[in-house]
Amino acid sequence: MKRILTTARNGTNAVFGRRPRCSTSESKSRERQRLVILGSGWGGYSLMKNIDQRKFSVVVVSPRNHFLFTPLLASTTVGTLEFRSIIEPVRYGRKFRDERDFHLAEAERLDLEEKTVWCRSMLDESNRYAIRYDKLVIAVGALSNTFGVPGVREHAFFLKELVDAKAIRNRIISNFELAVQPGVTPCRVKQLLHFVIVGGGPTGVEFGAELYDFISQDMSRLFPMEVNDVRVSLIEASQILSGFDEKLRKFAEKKIQQREKMELVKGTVSEVHRDTIILQDRSEIPCGLVVWAAGLAPRSFVLSLGVPKNKQQQLLVDQSLRLKADPMGSVFALGDCSCVEENPMPPTAQVAERQGRYLAKSLSQYSDATHSPPMHFKSVGMLAYVGDYQAVAELPQFKFGGFHSWLLWRSAYLTRLGNWRLRLQVPIDWFKTFFYGRDVSQF
Repeated sequence: MKRILTTARNGTNAVFGRRPRCSTSESKSRERQRLVILGSGWGGYSLMKNIDQRKFSVVVVSPRNHFLFTPLLASTTVGTLEFRSIIEPVRYGRKFRDERDFHLAEAERLDLEEKTVWCRSMLDESNRYAIRYDKLVIAVGALSNTFGVPGVREHAFFLKELVDAKAIRNRIISNFELAVQPGVTPCRVKQLLHFVIVGGGPTGVEFGAELYDFISQDMSRLFPMEVNDVRVSLIEASQILSGFDEKLRKFAEKKIQQREKMELVKGTVSEVHRDTIILQDRSEIPCGLVVWAAGLAPRSFVLSLGVPKNKQQQLLVDQSLRLKADPMGSVFALGDCSCVEENPMPPTAQVAERQGRYLAKSLSQYSDATHSPPMHFKSVGMLAYVGDYQAVAELPQFKFGGFHSWLLWRSAYLTRLGNWRLRLQVPIDWFKTFFYGRDVSQF
């Protein structure tokens, strides 16, 4: 065992139990520092694409092998876009020098002194191994926050990954199909076709908007009788789109309240059951689907680290994104799992992507980022779709809502897609949806 540990610590291949291969590429990789990136989200993927490969040998550890364009995730829940239209395989984007430099695995433990991170394979849970690093970047993101509400994990749907979007899509279609079967009572139909969204942030509002479009444009044609029983409730404790300007929030609220089948409910959920949710005032809302889009919570890996964190359990980093608890200055954290103590930034994709680019430049220029200038973030604006070809846009110089904001919303996200395949595929999906409607196949 001692011999294996020595190999893992000193060899070019830091995975326990694997002999190092002798090759020209590995000889060159020994001259570069090993940069291990945990996560393939906005922050980690941005860093991967922009890091100088001449100076760093990059190893990526992620429980998924693709980058997900989350701003358009809500569109896949109802078939406006297809699932593969918003993902980019990590191996395509990175073009790894060694195919073994990507690990479909999840980080479990970290030893700062030994510069080692322990991982668990996503394909074989019994396979646990360690990876050595010279520099480590923690970009594992965050989970949906249940706030300890009973029944959320058992009965509600989250909207963080493609598997979540697929599950929501199947449930919506299943509920409509069940509503037309013999023996289903009118009371049961109303319950099945009542869709509840908890959380009035951009995720909740945009999912509600896509669902409204789906019902009014497609299900009204396919289920003309049952659509009369459809209701969509958006539950928010304070105000929707709280990060937006007040004028834009009121615009979004007005649009939602004008819709016959949608309603805004001010309140807090205290319990979630299979076919009912209970509010804090003990009122009950029968429903056939609950989508939980309320806040963020840390992942277990972040919780396991005995390092300073803020009240939200985010890792505290300095203005160069270095982990404050690391005496060697070789560990960095970015995105939703981290917080710049001196200058907190919002947990958005825009921030994580910018942090990834900043850290790539910082490491490439200064190697250890010790002398790099601190990161300064300035928002380029926020966009949110509110349905019926309407959106809200808050830019540094302008704030407006309506059809023109929707055009900006679509064009802005189209240009931000990672490659030309996606930039071609997404407009094709939009074209098919506009002219032929959404696909309601269940699979």
